[in-house]
Amino acid sequence: MGASGWEYVTPFKGTVEESLKALHAQVFEEEYGDDDTYGSLAELWEDEEFMGEEGTHTILDIDRVVHTTAAPSDRDVQDYGTLRPLAPDRVRHHFGTEHPTPDQFQDAVTGAYASLAQRLGPGDTLLDECRMRWTGLYVVLHTGTEPTHLGIFGFSGD
Repeated sequence: MGASGWEYVTPFKGTVEESLKALHAQVFEEEYGDDDTYGSLAELWEDEEFMGEEGTHTILDIDRVVHTTAAPSDRDVQDYGTLRPLAPDRVRHHFGTEHPTPDQFQDAVTGAYASLAQRLGPGDTLLDECRMRWTGLYVVLHTGTEPTHLGIFGFSGD
């Protein structure tokens, strides 16, 4: 099927884990709410053949948060399915601040897609930060000084 990139801006629910859980519920409902294939997210994740071979090509392919900015390794099975923070120096690099806003995140994503359309190789855009399939990165987004959203992006597929 190939690799699929995905990105989301979702409300911050006090922790990254709670925010991811709420996003999972929303995306599961959007993708499978009118479908009898899976009655719950747990049933989807229990389908090891589907999830291991094809996946959903959405945030539903990510099942846990890790709190390290160390790059994941494709040689470590524990790194697959993880969401990790974008390193602070990379947040400052892409946004010019430690407290980017939801609009700045959307602008960075839009700019990354525009850049992708003009070149063939990897570059220095926000989306280029996620280098391993079946993983994602997040950025805490702010309104003023308050964290209000998460910007999440990553890739699923081969």
